[in-house]
Amino acid sequence: MLGAGGGRRTGWAGGGTPARRYPRRVPEDLFAAAASERLAARAPLADRLRPRTLDEVVGQAHLLGPDAPLRRLIEADRLSSAILWGPAGTGKTTLARLVATATEKAFESLSAVDATVKDVREVIARGRQRLGERGQGTILFLDEVHRFSKSQQDALLPAVEEGLIVLVGATTENPYFTVNPPLLSRSTMFRLEPLGADDLRELVARGLVAEGATAAEDAVDHLVLRAGGDGRQTLTALEVAVALAGGRGSPPHVIESDMEAALGANALRYGRDEHYDVISAFIKSIRGSDPDAGIWWLATMLEAGEDARFIARRLVILASEDIGMADPTSLLVAEAASRAVDHVGLPEAQLNLAQAVIHLATAPKSNRTAMAIWSAREEVRRGPGGRVPSPLRDAHYQGAKGLGHGEGYEYPHDDPRGWVPQQHLPDELVGRRYYEPSSHGHEEEISRRMQDLRAQHEPEGRGEGGDR
Repeated sequence: MLGAGGGRRTGWAGGGTPARRYPRRVPEDLFAAAASERLAARAPLADRLRPRTLDEVVGQAHLLGPDAPLRRLIEADRLSSAILWGPAGTGKTTLARLVATATEKAFESLSAVDATVKDVREVIARGRQRLGERGQGTILFLDEVHRFSKSQQDALLPAVEEGLIVLVGATTENPYFTVNPPLLSRSTMFRLEPLGADDLRELVARGLVAEGATAAEDAVDHLVLRAGGDGRQTLTALEVAVALAGGRGSPPHVIESDMEAALGANALRYGRDEHYDVISAFIKSIRGSDPDAGIWWLATMLEAGEDARFIARRLVILASEDIGMADPTSLLVAEAASRAVDHVGLPEAQLNLAQAVIHLATAPKSNRTAMAIWSAREEVRRGPGGRVPSPLRDAHYQGAKGLGHGEGYEYPHDDPRGWVPQQHLPDELVGRRYYEPSSHGHEEEISRRMQDLRAQHEPEGRGEGGDR
């Protein structure tokens, strides 16, 4: 049972001690102070627990842990234009607000949902005035930057280019597809990951303390499993569940049915351990080219209330790990299904997931892509890599040619074949084979082509496969 108690202080941009959403202002009178206190107390739980320091953030240790890059930049007030990219509820907005408390620059905020080109130009004008009058820079937080039109992004670009505006954009969409390349190239990308189970349990523990409530372990398990790594959803559902439990007495004690009602989803019909068994059976059925079993396990998980985003992520992994180049379209199908889950949602997205399962199950199988990267990384870890061959070195900067960089490089497109026999691996690794196509699906054609190329490239007397 979880209840009012302490917890660790590691990372969502969604945990922390109860806090006001905005910095407290000195009230004009006692009535204003009282009103401010009441508003803070009535704020949603996710807002009341919003972190006030980096140490109160839950999750994102790769960005905010000790000596992590984003933490160092924020603490030193040296953050340049950045894009915070990650799923909902991972702390993008919270991180932006923490930047606002740490910077000496002026902080402005816009939402791409309702901001206009005029709004952008007004921010730029104020930024220029600040810089001229008192030498103060400006940070602009742009929420849902993927919704900014091309004209809006173009209006912002010159100010970002000259350093007048430091842009901090937040998006749930892949910025490589949604943000203008010139703006993207002038920003550092920071990828936020879904919160892990331990992170979500930490949020629940903090939420129960703030609400003065306790919860049964199975209720917490249900919430953690259903939340899909979304910290905001976790706290919102917990707040509703506590309200439901409060109708039975005080202090509130949350049980599984409260959490089920709060989430609007049936509790999983299998336990935490069986959750892993079911997903394992699902993956192995698809890997074994059994579409009927794949569909049945998919239906089992959906009926049990499994997070559709979790299912979609596993399909994306499988498309490369178990199919790879035997059917390159499988990755596109899996990724499309994953995007459909976010865009359409359940129950309709079950159709997209089912289509993906049938496609992946009936596709030819090959794990050679996975074996290639695993083998290469294992060799890299064993020792220092060889030097880049001189013909492949960068020859675009002044003085490079004097060092021999690029000398002897043959441009493949100048050859009628579109290919030239040329050494691309370091001297120590010549002849290594990491990718060996199978005879399944599209890889059969790849195998024939690679054999032809290797036959032309390798000196007489060397075996077909070369050194391994």
